[in-house]
Amino acid sequence: MSAAQGQRSTAALLAACGAGALWGTGALVVNLLIVRHGFSPETISFWRFVVGAVVLLAVFGRPAVWRAVRPQLGLVLASGTCMAMYVLCWFLGIERIGASIPTLIALCLPPVLVTGVAVLRGQERVDLALLVVLAAALGGTVLIVSRHGGGTGEVPGEVMLAGVGFSITSAMLYAAFTLVSGRLSQSLGAGPMTLCLTIVAAIVMGLSSIYRPLAWPAEVPPEAWLLYLGVVTAALALLAFSWGAARLTPTALTVATLVEPLTAVALSALLLGEHLSAGQWVGGLLLMSSIWGLSAREARLHRVAP
Repeated sequence: MSAAQGQRSTAALLAACGAGALWGTGALVVNLLIVRHGFSPETISFWRFVVGAVVLLAVFGRPAVWRAVRPQLGLVLASGTCMAMYVLCWFLGIERIGASIPTLIALCLPPVLVTGVAVLRGQERVDLALLVVLAAALGGTVLIVSRHGGGTGEVPGEVMLAGVGFSITSAMLYAAFTLVSGRLSQSLGAGPMTLCLTIVAAIVMGLSSIYRPLAWPAEVPPEAWLLYLGVVTAALALLAFSWGAARLTPTALTVATLVEPLTAVALSALLLGEHLSAGQWVGGLLLMSSIWGLSAREARLHRVAP
């Protein structure tokens, strides 16, 4: 492949990192809405996707989009549902056992699952560089998250089991979503794909009101935070993710988005005065080194490819 294609791959990696960083800013907002305003995970997810869908509809909602989607409607519906449910399951895990364990599972398991599937499908070639990148990325993430979000405390066994179960389900759904994102983005375009999946996710989360009523914001601050989640962490972040998904391998995509916890921890230190441990600093360096190594590996593969 040409040098220009290698540069596009680097840009795609940066886009995926950007998506992870934007999701990381959303972690603080989600915690604020749950702790200070009493919003449920279902309510936050619903409004996040609704606001994102409205923004994306204004930008990409054209008749040609719906005609292009029709032949792949089943895959779009399944992917949008998957996107909604992996976010919800992660939030439900956090609601039960705190942030640390669900975040570790939801972030560290998908790269392993995605890489395994990609290797079996011939999309990824296992080599020493890939194994080193994965080890550094996962090790760095563990160090970053291990002191972030608090422990589980005295959690009953059945609650712990449910929290871990939700977290594993979230990880599996995110891995599945990542594996189909590239194909959808290539066939529909990043903007139309993100629009359609966000609409489906909003509808799915709206159905959650059947078992737990959704809350309606009654004052300005919660509305402002929900607007931020919808515009920045749904519309903009998912658009960057979709653009990167069309140009990266599934493994590169999942590793790049591990920037999310690093962003959340860094913002907690900057805005909330939280102290970063030596382990978290080392974890951040490991994670950034893994992304640099991933970029170098992608560029090398482009140079040697026919």
